[in-house]
Amino acid sequence: MVGHHLRKDSGMNKTELIEHLATKHALTKAEAGRILETLLDAVVTTVKKGGAVAIPGFGSFKQHARAARSGVNPSTGAKIKIAAAKLPKFTPGATFKAAVDPKAAARKAAKVAAAPAKAAKPAAKAAAKPAVKAAAKPVAKKAKK
Repeated sequence: MVGHHLRKDSGMNKTELIEHLATKHALTKAEAGRILETLLDAVVTTVKKGGAVAIPGFGSFKQHARAARSGVNPSTGAKIKIAAAKLPKFTPGATFKAAVDPKAAARKAAKVAAAPAKAAKPAAKAAAKPAVKAAAKPVAKKAKK
């Protein structure tokens, strides 16, 4: 069951995650369970207080405020008020995204590599304009005298 997390057709539940931690780091299941609980408690407590938990390469957890809005009851068609809510939000990091979808990461890397070449041309033109203006100003002043 320890290798169970490697199957593509299923997810991993908390018990399997604890077993994986215990096996990977030579811990007892109880120790691994306490470590996981401590980690989850820290994330929940920080986000609940309005803070963010950022794990570079993996992602960040933060609180997202949803404004109050009006909606429609689908069974009656009556308009209803939906209260504002504070929700937890997870934003995956670049390394995590690349691990999940390597093709998309490759496309993004190719796009980023092509972007500096395009951005360099307008930047070169913009840098050249002040030099041209500066060179033209003394000529203009001499013409007025």
